[in-house]
Amino acid sequence: MLLLTETSTVFVRADPYDVSDYVNQHVGSHCIRLPATGGLSASLSHRKFASLDLCRISYGGSVRVTSPALETIYHLQILLSGHCLWRNRHAEHYLAPGELLLINPDDPVDLTYSDDCEKFILKLPASLLQATCEEQRWRLPEQGVRFTRNLYDLQQLDSFMRLLSLVCMEAEASDNALQTQEHYSRIVASKLLTQLSSNICRELPLPQAASFERLIQYIDENLKQDISAEQLAASAHISLRSLYSMFERNAGCTPKHYIRERKLARVHSCLSDPSCHVRSVTEIALDYGFLHLGRFSESYKHSFGELPSDTLRRRES
Repeated sequence: MLLLTETSTVFVRADPYDVSDYVNQHVGSHCIRLPATGGLSASLSHRKFASLDLCRISYGGSVRVTSPALETIYHLQILLSGHCLWRNRHAEHYLAPGELLLINPDDPVDLTYSDDCEKFILKLPASLLQATCEEQRWRLPEQGVRFTRNLYDLQQLDSFMRLLSLVCMEAEASDNALQTQEHYSRIVASKLLTQLSSNICRELPLPQAASFERLIQYIDENLKQDISAEQLAASAHISLRSLYSMFERNAGCTPKHYIRERKLARVHSCLSDPSCHVRSVTEIALDYGFLHLGRFSESYKHSFGELPSDTLRRRES
């Protein structure tokens, strides 16, 4: 399976430290340790594809690659030839050709390449996987996406490998628009999240309208509370960006504006209903979180055409 051709070559028979410097800039921060003797000859092919980085690398000798953690980057590594020793917190494993290793952003990196080791590396930013979860409306854990299994046999991932080969071909095409690249990148992220074990909950999403109705119910049940946009997003297991988009589509306003209008409507209803016990306008305004009484009266009059005291007086007459 073809993963980058000679058209993507950046280094051939180069100084490993030059290759390492390039990798630090484009693929992920790391350190390398080389043998004291021996003429190493490193090679690297690289393509940027939207937010993805695709590279094919060999150091031409036994090299140990270490990094404390990749922080905001997921590394997917496919061994093409040779072998590679991977050390993690609990064990060691020798990768053989045809194996895939996925390293989470908070995992330390400790890899030792054999002399004949060659790898294909796919770098994915954490923001891409998060955006994919939001787009699919999958439940995103508070700690972010984490793959719960690191090692895979490529025979188990046949459809993903065909997709990766296609992405490499597209990355080397000369007529690729950024929009097309971003589309493929999202497909790659979605494929990884569905084929590899992770902490993502991929429950079937409810219709958008039903999700919005649940938010409205939450607001109505907690109108006397100071409801923040963050609380609303957490209650629906969505991001703030998705929350604002949902309110724009369904209500034509921000969550804050909608909550304020619902509070005003509830106050108006209480002031208008003789069966609702109201001792004073001030009491009910404070009860619903309107601490600035002057601004409350202005907003009330703007919405209902009269002051709250007029509404209360009319019902008592």
